[in-house]
Amino acid sequence: MDDTELILTMLGEATTTRFTRDRDSQMFPELRNDAKDGGDVAGATRKDIEGKLGKSVVSSDNYLETPEKVKRLENNKKSIKK
Repeated sequence: MDDTELILTMLGEATTTRFTRDRDSQMFPELRNDAKDGGDVAGATRKDIEGKLGKSVVSSDNYLETPEKVKRLENNKKSIKK
């Protein structure tokens, strides 16, 4: 995941939160609609960026320098050595 993907994820989450607060959503069906609408906003933005770039913004890269899975393996190895 690169910085653009992370920003689009944050956009979807922030938009969903805004919809939930502004619409005063309480029940699961309302919250599901808020999440769908937030995802639609992020998805439309991604498609717009990709259309203007002429290529996908989705990558297989991991945003973290050291993925969590690798960190867990390293921590397990350290605890076994003790």
